Amino acid sequence: MRRALLRTPRLARSLATSAASTSLAPLPLKVSTLSNGVRVATDPTPGHFVAAGVYVDAGSRYEGDRTRGAGHMVDRLGFKSTSNRTSEQMTSEIEALGGQFLSSSSRETIMYQSTTYTHSLPSVLSILSDTVLNPLITSEELDAQRDAALWEIGEIKNKPEMILPEILHEVAFQGNTLGNPLLCPEERLETMTPETIREFLGSWYKPERMVVAAAGVEHEQLVELAEQYFGEMKSQSSSTSTSTSSSSSSSRTSPPLSKNLSTSAPSSASHLNLSSTPIPPSETFEILSTAPAVYTGGELYLEKPELEFTHLYVGYEGLSIHDEDIYALATLQVLLGGGGSFSAGGPGKGMYSRLYTHVLNQHHSVDFCASFHHCYLDSGLFGLNIAVHPSYLAQTPWLVANQLDSITRSVRGGMDEIDLMRARNQLKSGLMMALESRMVQVEDLGRQVQVHGHKVPMEEMTRLIDAVTLSDLYRVANRVLRPKTSSLLSDRKKSGKPTIVAQGQLEGLPDVVEALRRRGLAGDV
Repeated sequence: MRRALLRTPRLARSLATSAASTSLAPLPLKVSTLSNGVRVATDPTPGHFVAAGVYVDAGSRYEGDRTRGAGHMVDRLGFKSTSNRTSEQMTSEIEALGGQFLSSSSRETIMYQSTTYTHSLPSVLSILSDTVLNPLITSEELDAQRDAALWEIGEIKNKPEMILPEILHEVAFQGNTLGNPLLCPEERLETMTPETIREFLGSWYKPERMVVAAAGVEHEQLVELAEQYFGEMKSQSSSTSTSTSSSSSSSRTSPPLSKNLSTSAPSSASHLNLSSTPIPPSETFEILSTAPAVYTGGELYLEKPELEFTHLYVGYEGLSIHDEDIYALATLQVLLGGGGSFSAGGPGKGMYSRLYTHVLNQHHSVDFCASFHHCYLDSGLFGLNIAVHPSYLAQTPWLVANQLDSITRSVRGGMDEIDLMRARNQLKSGLMMALESRMVQVEDLGRQVQVHGHKVPMEEMTRLIDAVTLSDLYRVANRVLRPKTSSLLSDRKKSGKPTIVAQGQLEGLPDVVEALRRRGLAGDV
């Protein structure tokens, strides 16, 4: 879980996943679907190492009151004891393979990944399938992870750069889906039981919601291994499914979430018995799996005077992964850029990005200022965060408001073609360099197939980035920051209300909403 927070949706990965939604000609990639609905995808790029992963449509957005925090604990319980291996055997086998194994949970995905030598792929799939399908979830292991999670949460809460993005989501989507806490609430840690976690696994770990992906592997080999280790999972739709089939067409999409994917537990995981307590109607699979993200916006001010700097986040409802303007918004985020007041220097560090040249280089009381962009299946978050010395609080809301306002109108001091060219090049290079990593490569493959059913070639992604124009940037900035002015009816239905989170010494901080309102950036507030 901490890993998931440390690498908040990295631009290169999230955009690569988003690419499929606007692609006209996806790469003819081999994607197969087993008879039970498990999707299998491969990237055959050769190399000395292979990477493999299992990606499950699960995460904190799908948790109800009964299972709140279960995703976090599932993450922490990855690669522990199973019905086939003791915890010691699991650790011993992983160390013998000499690779890397990790589990990670996010709002919309739980991932199990590994990189190892090519000849070790069968052993890797055996371990991955075992920890996904056959976890024992013992009381002893849960108690150990309960203590570890409590320490982890305490560490994260002491780091504003880690906890405030999490709080921002909770304020932006209050009481629903993307606003569900990614970290297990502390009051839930004591009451979390193995039965709760088994209920969560039984509800969401279904074959139609899984993707098995690998990079550096022949497709036929991975299909054979996936059939061996995941083929026994049963689903209601299996009786109407055809045998294992391959697809290189973009017409294959993931099963709609609204489909009833009720599954009987696979024979190899029969110990995952669900709780006998009746599930409330509001928390059934059908309701939770189809619940839309509802953006609420709001404000939260956390007084913490012992902090050296005061941190302020201002966000707005962004665009979903499927929005055709996702590339323009990603380019805009790179153009804004930003970072810390200290940099090791060197080319490619974004020192010419807008927030460096207009904020950090001109306001020396600002320690950090950067843009952020999170995109999800049906919504997103976009905005700025800034950390300043408390003596500069009086100017801070106006500084943020002015920077946001400047990207919505073509006036003196606004964005220009040089800014656009630089942002496009940085975005493309960021994507390409990120995909040099085997682990990122397989994660990108698994997530694209999970969300869209196919993968987009790099050539197509770079073409879409190069197609972004300056007018696109201004138009998209207004879609997000002033949705009422958009030509799209779906945008005009949005409130345009900001989400504001601040932490630190707050005495002397002016009304942030008023500063935004003066620039026409407060929506219906």
